[in-house]
Amino acid sequence: MSSEAKSERIEVRATPAMKALLQSAAASSHKNVTEFLLEAGLAAAEMTMADRRVFRLDDERWAAFQEALDRPVTAKPRLKKLLDRKSVLE
Repeated sequence: MSSEAKSERIEVRATPAMKALLQSAAASSHKNVTEFLLEAGLAAAEMTMADRRVFRLDDERWAAFQEALDRPVTAKPRLKKLLDRKSVLE
């Protein structure tokens, strides 16, 4: 994490039960609630964003991925039939 000074606030509303659980978890991790929430929230945010911006493969898997992308499109009649049907949500 950066050594930049913390200047922004994040406010969170929670039920008493939620707050108690967070306090208990933070205490058992030897952290205060702020440290606990920031660490957990940042870890979740990094995982969420990694799925959207980082794509790591070794050379063999990268070659296989590129080969799959370069393959010509093939007809998939059952998939077309499925996608042509009206959705149960419509």
